Amino acid sequence: MRNACSWFVSKTAFVVFSFVSTGVWAGASHDGHEGHSSAQAQMPIGQQGKAGEVTRTIEVDLFDNYFEPEQIAVSAGETIRFKLNNEGALVHEFSLGTPAMHEASQDMMKMMVDHGVIQGGTLNRERMAMDMGNGHTMAHDDPGSVLLAPGETAELVWQFGQPTTLEFACNVPGHYQAGMVGDVEFK
Repeated sequence: MRNACSWFVSKTAFVVFSFVSTGVWAGASHDGHEGHSSAQAQMPIGQQGKAGEVTRTIEVDLFDNYFEPEQIAVSAGETIRFKLNNEGALVHEFSLGTPAMHEASQDMMKMMVDHGVIQGGTLNRERMAMDMGNGHTMAHDDPGSVLLAPGETAELVWQFGQPTTLEFACNVPGHYQAGMVGDVEFK
């Protein structure tokens, strides 16, 4: 019975992960918010920006369960380079999305913890690349999101879409709920 239960949990996780990674959550996906194509018309949060079109750079520090700054102001169509620094002792994420997108992303992030990809202050990149079947992995390859181990830095270039309720958040289990979320305000 234990093997059957393990098989069911493993297959359920694979199906859920496959569902998530193919871009079917309420128009969003962790490997491409909104798919950044035809679905963008449904919820225009923006798309991966081009480095040559950056109008300004915003530095964001990720601490253990808060961001500095806690709020950013942008204009529709503006392309921003985010310089991200994980100053905390834990793995953190910087993810742009609506509250509903963050809620959906938290289930996938929980699976990443359950499968040992995220272990407190450790990010196991080997497990991120692990084949979950049918070529699906737990790669965190969303153009609007970056996952950082403690001490890591990264850049994310984003072109904002039309004004909407938008946040930047960390969706590692418990971090959003602990207050690791900031507001994106449109000027």
